[in-house]
Amino acid sequence: MPETVLADTVTKAAEPERKRTVLLGGRIPLARLRDLALVPAIIAIAIVGQIVNPVFLQADNLINVLQTMSEMALLVLAQTMILVVKKMDLSLESTMGLAPGVAAWLTIGSAGHGLGLLPGFWSVPITLAVGALVGVVNSLLIIRFGLNGFIVTLGMLIVLRGILTGISGGQTFFQLPESMLYAGTAEWFGMPASIWICLALFAVAIVVLGWTSFGRSLYAIGGNVDAAKAAGIRTDRVLWIVIITGSVLAALAGLMLSGRLASVASAQGNGYIFTVFAAAVIGGISLNGGKGTMFGAFSGILLLFMIQNVLTLAGVPAQWIGALNGLIILVALMISRITGGKVQE
Repeated sequence: MPETVLADTVTKAAEPERKRTVLLGGRIPLARLRDLALVPAIIAIAIVGQIVNPVFLQADNLINVLQTMSEMALLVLAQTMILVVKKMDLSLESTMGLAPGVAAWLTIGSAGHGLGLLPGFWSVPITLAVGALVGVVNSLLIIRFGLNGFIVTLGMLIVLRGILTGISGGQTFFQLPESMLYAGTAEWFGMPASIWICLALFAVAIVVLGWTSFGRSLYAIGGNVDAAKAAGIRTDRVLWIVIITGSVLAALAGLMLSGRLASVASAQGNGYIFTVFAAAVIGGISLNGGKGTMFGAFSGILLLFMIQNVLTLAGVPAQWIGALNGLIILVALMISRITGGKVQE
């Protein structure tokens, strides 16, 4: 079989489900309806939230929900790309803390627990560079040395967390330079910049994964890496790009969170990875690779944060919210299973 024909066969088989030709009523792709599986749940939560507290649907509250979820949403975006290629990265939450932590350590003075070695305008490039470096190390160990991605990123999570604790002395960095505050405090067209950044990146990701050859290569690799190689896809290069991009997105998420809080805590991002995986799985992303869409992932994280906001407005004690969140995740998974029509893997 000619290589071009084989490549076309593999990429078509690995396209997102919404690109397939299974039709409902001859007009609407069935898989596209599955992308919208969480929309009824989101609408239901909005109605419940308005009943619980009329504040819920007010603009200020909705903007607050979107802003507080924007940092976590970037982690979900990063993890979704990585899961699609049948890998996973547990170290994203630590990268979210270490990258801005290193920038703060190097740019703020001793009064803010830093060294003050570099001017403040270096903070953003340093943050993104640290994120890229973490991605390079992860890629080197996973792709070049063939180590298990779960174990590598678990070890990296612990290492990065330890480094952040070490350079901060267990304290919180504050008095951050203006450049670090911008992404978390600036407003564009009446809304926080972090919301626009999050929505723009998801829009780009939806286009890339759904309508480009690079996106199709991600699904091909996640579906069958050997077939992808046989089709001429440079699988190692794609994996390097995905893993490094994921770490840079985690660093950007950390920059946004640090800007919003005007500080970098020694435990920043700790425990976020559980919510990230929950949102991805609820949104229809398969842990076995090759399935899921960015719209589904965004719907998953939006649903979780809306539920959390409703619980807060309902006056649920903070010590119970964690347990209720876990229960809600299980219920949401069952609803997603029923509406999605497929066994979750």
